[in-house]
Amino acid sequence: MKVIIFAGGVGTRLWPLSRKNTPKQFEKIIGDKSTLQLAVDRLQPDFKFADIYISTGEKYEAIVRAHLPQIPPKNFIFEPEMRDVGPAVGVAAAIIARQNPDAPVAIIWSDHFVKKERRFREVLKFAEELVTKDNESLIFMGQRARFANQNLGWLEFGEKTAEIRGTKIFQFKKLIYRPSLEQAEKFLESENFAWNPGYFVTTPKFLLSQYQKYAPSLWKKIMEIQAAYGESNYQAILRKVYPTMEKISFDDAVLAKIDPKHLFVIAADLGWSDVGAWEALKEALSGKTEENVTKGKVLLEDSLDNLVFNYTDQLVVGIDMQELIAINTDDVLLICPKNSVSKIKKIVESLAGTPNEKLT
Repeated sequence: MKVIIFAGGVGTRLWPLSRKNTPKQFEKIIGDKSTLQLAVDRLQPDFKFADIYISTGEKYEAIVRAHLPQIPPKNFIFEPEMRDVGPAVGVAAAIIARQNPDAPVAIIWSDHFVKKERRFREVLKFAEELVTKDNESLIFMGQRARFANQNLGWLEFGEKTAEIRGTKIFQFKKLIYRPSLEQAEKFLESENFAWNPGYFVTTPKFLLSQYQKYAPSLWKKIMEIQAAYGESNYQAILRKVYPTMEKISFDDAVLAKIDPKHLFVIAADLGWSDVGAWEALKEALSGKTEENVTKGKVLLEDSLDNLVFNYTDQLVVGIDMQELIAINTDDVLLICPKNSVSKIKKIVESLAGTPNEKLT
């Protein structure tokens, strides 16, 4: 099985650490490695480096190659312009299809945290088994919900269709994106809902057939790029065609339109978290809600449920703090309540056209 790790995007919800030139997936948010490096590490030892592909923006080429010297140079796919995930997934699938269109391929993302790495690899292998038997299927990997999260997508699934060594596979029913709190609480109580990390396993051939069916104009341009892949004019064709593609999400372009009969769900506890926002990172790294999560030179006294990350040589001291996020970098200090993290994006956008735009 091939694995494509997508490492695009900017990640303004993790500002001021994540910025345009150094997005979150390239920063050392957890431990001493970037989340991109951790995404590759958690595939070991079950997947060869030769079977791992990285898709990201051309502007990040030097960073990505430096972070992942073990990945073969030909396995990097660089988008000349960011056109959202719809075109990115299509082009990556087309490139893999040149080798073996019917071989299973996994789509995963670089900016997540997975505690249960062995279980994660096990579920990937189960999905590979299913797709090998039915190469016109797509298997979602769902995370069993830990709380009523309003900021994530959810998967609804129906009856059990199969079972592999104790792990159940369900028929897919619906995608729900960012439900209300009332909806999320109901989903949490039900056995037929799970968080949607955006991970799935399918075949390049099936995926491209769905582009042809539901996004034909996008598919034609993907095929033009595929035809040039491996040829001397590939880079020229890629730079000419890719920027003309419609800027559209993968869900809107294809995924939400696929006939549910082809879609299945494995819902498991992977220890998965979307660490694309500071409050989500706090939840992922703390054993208990009241625990503080710190990085760098930090001293907290009589404080509960805070995340304080210090990327400077200064000592950061907090007294009687509760439910706060504090991020200290060389040029920006951010302090806000955990429930105000959603406003960070607005602040970053407001810096455009000001003397502080360089900080974005």
